Amino acid sequence: MKKSRFTEAQIVAVLKELDAGVPVAELARQNGIHANTIRLWRDRYAGMETSDLTRLKQLEEESAKKDRIIARLTLEVDAVRDLISKNGWGPRSGKKR
Repeated sequence: MKKSRFTEAQIVAVLKELDAGVPVAELARQNGIHANTIRLWRDRYAGMETSDLTRLKQLEEESAKKDRIIARLTLEVDAVRDLISKNGWGPRSGKKR
């Protein structure tokens, strides 16, 4: 994904100006961006504050970390199950001797 020239805090500041009544065309000209970009930002960041964005980023990082942990543990469990079944250490079948 392409990295934005603007930080999330700058985007929120632009959107606050938009909420204050500055026309989209004027904001676009002042910031050197296209009017459609402002509309996309408005759709994505509507009603958010800078603190909300910081918290959202923390939650996304935490979720990604948990996903990596779950994936690693799942691989380990599968490897142990394969090892147990190949070496005959697993539970015996229901047949009696």
